[in-house]
Amino acid sequence: MEHGRPQNIKITAVILTVSDRSSRGEREDKSGSVIKELLESINAEIKDYRIVPDEKDVIADAMIEFADKIEVDLIVSTGGTGLAPRDVTPEATLEVIDRRVPGIEEAMRAESIKITPHGMLSRAIAGIRNRTLIINLPGSPKAVRETLSVVLPAIPHAIEIMRG
Repeated sequence: MEHGRPQNIKITAVILTVSDRSSRGEREDKSGSVIKELLESINAEIKDYRIVPDEKDVIADAMIEFADKIEVDLIVSTGGTGLAPRDVTPEATLEVIDRRVPGIEEAMRAESIKITPHGMLSRAIAGIRNRTLIINLPGSPKAVRETLSVVLPAIPHAIEIMRG
């Protein structure tokens, strides 16, 4: 494989949108659509798509189900990574992962900071549970595109390594 070019491997993925308002049907989830578009560009098959409220146990339970029962390669969440009291996606992620992947976190924040100083306020986590890579993204479609685009080229290689 040439560096920087995605491998042509099949990746199974799920999208997990964390939003009180979207989970109640009060707001359309535009960020999930951006994630779907970007993941399909690396040959990912979306196995599930779920919208959950900003509740730590609900988020963690969904991640465990996707990683342990459905056994997907990749979980990408959007929302709940900021400083608001109900932003608990990072805490839920830390509860379920075995190991962190700080390079993904650092790359996303570095890209965000180039665009706005508010990028440093993201608490997004990336890590591994068993053989599933979990990546938290911010909640806005614009920030999702910016942060996921920067780490997207590394995802197929990460999945191949995790598969052994």
